[in-house]
Amino acid sequence: MSAKDCGHHHEDRKKFHRRLLAIILAFIILILFIILLVWLILRPTKPRFILQDATVYAFNVSTLNAITSNIQITISSRNPNDRIGIYYDRVDVYASYHGQQITLPTLLPSTYQGHKDITVWSPFLYGDAVPVAPFLTVALNQDQLAGTVLIDIRIAGRIRWKVGTFISGRYHLYVNCPAYINFGNKNSGIAVGSAMKYQLVMDCHVDV
Repeated sequence: MSAKDCGHHHEDRKKFHRRLLAIILAFIILILFIILLVWLILRPTKPRFILQDATVYAFNVSTLNAITSNIQITISSRNPNDRIGIYYDRVDVYASYHGQQITLPTLLPSTYQGHKDITVWSPFLYGDAVPVAPFLTVALNQDQLAGTVLIDIRIAGRIRWKVGTFISGRYHLYVNCPAYINFGNKNSGIAVGSAMKYQLVMDCHVDV
């Protein structure tokens, strides 16, 4: 084989590799386009959260400018999508009073939520003598004297959407559930040992 023939052969191989690469890239782009098209058509709807109840074992000003709380909540999440599943990868829940966190974050178990499925969690939220701004202890004493205390149950984490075999990247999940605890009326709660259980059934605000 002459040097000229070798040159032609080498050039043909380069053309073949370029065409093969172009075909592969075109195939990948087509697949990504189809996934994007399906995604836009389906348009995932964010999950709906409901705070069902709260059992209060402790919630008071424990020391100067510190709040102690021990609360068990029941919270449910519903996936409203017909064809999209939801992965809850890492989700923390904690209690907040007047915008300040008053319990440690409790990690919820990772789970997959299928189409139209409902998931229920019942975590405990603890805070032992958590330091707070001085005005918060005054506000808490005033709220308790008035009979009603507003505690915000907040959820923060990451979720992923599942469409067929495609799984999206992680999206931030923020949930806020207002819990109006009526300390002034014992008939508003159910005694559970030394604790009081309050039926709430409050819709939560959800951002994804």
